[in-house]
Amino acid sequence: MKGYAMLGIGKTGWIEKERPACGPLDAIVRPIAISPCTSDVHTVWEGAIGERTDMILGHEAVGEVVEVGALVNDFKVGDRVIVPAITPDWSKVESQAGYSMHSGGMLAGWKFSNFKDGVFGEYFHVNEADGNLALLPDGIDPADAVMLSDMVPTGFHGVELADVQFGDSVVVIGIGPVGLMSVAAAALRGASNLYAVGSRPNCIQIAKEYGATDIINYREGDIVEQIMEKTHGKGVDRVVIAGGDNDTFIQAVQMLKPGGRIGNVNYLGGGDYVRIPRVEWGCGMGHKTVAGGLMPGGRLRMEKLVTLLQTGRLDTGKLLTHKLYGFDKAEEALMLMKDKPKDLIKPVVIL
Repeated sequence: MKGYAMLGIGKTGWIEKERPACGPLDAIVRPIAISPCTSDVHTVWEGAIGERTDMILGHEAVGEVVEVGALVNDFKVGDRVIVPAITPDWSKVESQAGYSMHSGGMLAGWKFSNFKDGVFGEYFHVNEADGNLALLPDGIDPADAVMLSDMVPTGFHGVELADVQFGDSVVVIGIGPVGLMSVAAAALRGASNLYAVGSRPNCIQIAKEYGATDIINYREGDIVEQIMEKTHGKGVDRVVIAGGDNDTFIQAVQMLKPGGRIGNVNYLGGGDYVRIPRVEWGCGMGHKTVAGGLMPGGRLRMEKLVTLLQTGRLDTGKLLTHKLYGFDKAEEALMLMKDKPKDLIKPVVIL
C-alpha cells in the first residue's frame, strides 16, 4: 500500500509498505477523510519525539472498516467510523487507574505516527476496535467528524484540566483549531468573561462565534497587562494554554488568581524546561495549580462528542478553511499546517 511518511527528521515523502495485519481484537480501516496536525509538524521538523524512519504520518481520520478480527463484536466490514487520535490498551493497569492515554507508559496511548504507522496510508490498523472506534452517524459530514479525532477532544480536555466552572473568568491562550475548541468548551461549561488570545483575523472571528467575550491581541501589548487591566488587577480563575511556547507558563501564572488552575494541552515540541515565576506563584504557596495532559481517547469519548454535532451544540465546520480532494493531497495538507498561511485554520483531505 501507499503512505505519506516521515522518512527522518526534517524529511517526508511517499513510500510503499505492506498492508497492516489485523489481530483478533483489531480492525483495518480505509480512510475517507484525514487531517494533518501541528503535532505532525513538531514530529517531523522539530524531532519532538525523536528519530522516526519511514513511519506513516497522521492521527486524525474518519474511515471505513475493511477487516475486523475474530473477537471484534460491535463493528463489521463496511461500517463508517470515527477514529480517535488516542487509542489506548484498555486492559493495562494505567487504564484501570483512569489514565488510559498513558496505557503501557507515559503517552503510550498515542500510537498513530508515534509508535506505529499513522492514518495517512491507504489502510491503517486500529488496536482494540471495540474500545477505540465509534460509528459515524448518518447525516454527519466526515470532514466535520474528523475534527473529533483530535481537535475537539484536545481543546475540550484543556478546559477539563483547568476545571472551568459556571461563572468563571477564563483565558484561552492560542486560538488555532485546538484553542478554538477550548473556547467553545469553556462557553459550554458556563464561563462568564472568556478571553481569547490571538491575532489572526479569521481565528478572532471564529473565537467570537464560539463564545469569546474579549479578544486579547498579543501584537497590541503584553497579554498579562491587558488581562490585568480588564480584570481590574484581579486576574482570572482559569487559563487554558493551547498555544505559545515553554515560557507561556510564565504569563499564565502571572494572570491567574490565587486558587486558580491552568490546563495545558499545548504540545511543547522543543526546549528542556518550563519556567514558573517564583513570586507570582506565591513563592510556591499560591495555590496556583498547573495541569497538563494528553487528551483521553477511545470509543465513549467519540460517541459523546459526536452527539454535540448531532444536536447542533458544536459546529466543527467552522474550523475547515481548506478542503482538498484525493489521497495524493495529504502532502499538500501537511505543508499547509507547516507553513500556516494567514487564512488557514485547519485543512482536511476528503478521499
